[in-house]
Amino acid sequence: MKAMVLERRAPIESAPLRLLEVPDPEPSDGEVRVKVNVCALCRTDLHVIEGDLPPVKLPVIPGHQVVGEIDKLGPGCKKLRVGQRVGIAWLRHTDGTCGYCRRGRENLCPNSRYTGYMADGGYAEFATIPEDFAYELPEGFSDIAGSPLLCAGLIGYRALQRASVPDGGKLLLIGFGSSAHIVIQLALHRGCRVFVVSRAEKHLKLSRELGAEWAGLSVEGIPEKMDSVILFAPAGELVPDSLSVLDRGGILSIAGIHLSDVPVLNYERHLFYEKEVRSVTANTREDGRALLAEAVAANVQPHVHTFRLEEANEALLRMKRDGIEGTGVLLVR
Repeated sequence: MKAMVLERRAPIESAPLRLLEVPDPEPSDGEVRVKVNVCALCRTDLHVIEGDLPPVKLPVIPGHQVVGEIDKLGPGCKKLRVGQRVGIAWLRHTDGTCGYCRRGRENLCPNSRYTGYMADGGYAEFATIPEDFAYELPEGFSDIAGSPLLCAGLIGYRALQRASVPDGGKLLLIGFGSSAHIVIQLALHRGCRVFVVSRAEKHLKLSRELGAEWAGLSVEGIPEKMDSVILFAPAGELVPDSLSVLDRGGILSIAGIHLSDVPVLNYERHLFYEKEVRSVTANTREDGRALLAEAVAANVQPHVHTFRLEEANEALLRMKRDGIEGTGVLLVR
C-alpha cells in the first residue's frame, strides 16, 4: 500500500513524511482492517512529527481522523462487518480494568494507546483498529465532512463539556482552527452566546459567518465578562488573559494535548472568586458516540480543504501557518 511515513522527527518545513510502498497491515485478534478513503489533519499530527510529544514508535504512519470501509475482519470480531463504513480516532486501546476505566474515565487510562502515534494511522491506504474502538458513522455525513469530527470534533466536544457553560451563557473561544469551527456550531445549537479571539482575520471572518456575536484579534475589547473560555491555541502565555476575562465562578477549559509553559499567575486577578482551570485529555468512546449524535442534531457542517495523500507535508505546513480555514483533509482514494 501507499503511505506517508515518518522515519525521523523533524520540523514540517523539512518535509519529513515520505511517500512509500509498505506492506498492507493485517488485523490482529479483535481488530478490523479499514480501506481508508480520507484522513483529516490534526495539530496533534504536527506534535508527533516535530517531536513535541515523546517519541514512541518509529517509523510511524501518522493520522487519526480516518473514514473508510472495513475490508477484512481479524479473528474474534463479532460486532462489525465487511463493507461497513467506520471511523478511526485518536484513542485506540484502554485496559478496561483500571480505576479510571471502571469509573467511565477511560481517557485517563495509564495503559491507553493512540492511533498515528503508538500505532500506524490513516495517512495510508489501509489501517487497522480494535473493533471496540471503531466508530459506526451516521449517514448524515459524507466521508470528507465526517472525518474532522473524529478528533477536531471530539476534542472540541470534550472541551465544551469541561467548560460547563451555563444555559444561555457566554463562551469565548481563543484560537479558531479545525476544532473551534465545529465547537461554535455545537455551542450555538445549545443556546450559548459565542465570542472569538483569533490572530487571523480570515478565521475571524469565518467565525462571524458561523454566528459569533463578537470576534477580535485579542481579549482587549471583549464587551462582557465570560462564563467560560476554551483555549484552543497551544500557547501557555494566553492562559493569564483567558482567566482575566472570566466572570466570577468561570471556567477555563484548555483543549490542547500540548501547551507551552504557563507564565506566573496573579491569584487575585486570575484565580480568585472560584475561577477554575480544567485540562482536557483525549476523549472517551462515549464522548464519540454523543458527539456524532449531537453533530447530526445540530446539522454541523465542517469547513474543509482537501489535499492528495502525497501532499501531506505541504498541507501540514499550511496548517502550522494557520493557512487552512476549518480542517484539511487528505484524499487517500
